[in-house]
Amino acid sequence: MRTLVLNAGYEPLAVVSFRRALVLVMNEKATVIEHVEGDPVRAAHAAYDRPAVIVLTRYVRVPDARHVPVTRRGVLRRDGFRCAYCGTTAGTVDHVVPRSRGGAHSWENLVACCQRCNNAKGARTPQEMSWVLHVAPHPPRGAHWTVRGADRADPCWEPYLALAA
Repeated sequence: MRTLVLNAGYEPLAVVSFRRALVLVMNEKATVIEHVEGDPVRAAHAAYDRPAVIVLTRYVRVPDARHVPVTRRGVLRRDGFRCAYCGTTAGTVDHVVPRSRGGAHSWENLVACCQRCNNAKGARTPQEMSWVLHVAPHPPRGAHWTVRGADRADPCWEPYLALAA
């Protein structure tokens, strides 16, 4: 079970284990906002609610523009694991403008691609191949990208993640 951590301004910061969240609550560094019904944590002399969402008691500033690092997994996830050229299941990433031609390794130049299209394209541009790019590459946005671990969100986190988006 994982727990969403919010700062005092109710902005999502991170996702931690319920044990870490319980330690923060017991040390009075955080307060439980949402808890899991019917699944308490039992101790020798007490039972505690299993936290689902906690808020820190002191303010922690969230930078305005969190940098989301470019990763293969991130590009595939952003594009829904679909090839940008043919629409089949993608397993690799492709530089739209090849690196050998000065293309950057950035969100705006990378797309998900199947092995067949990637091998056929090689070091050429989609225009040279007369191929149509079905998705426009862009940097990912939203709390699911800036909060580590929020990609597999618990349904009770949705109102808090929506505030950050």
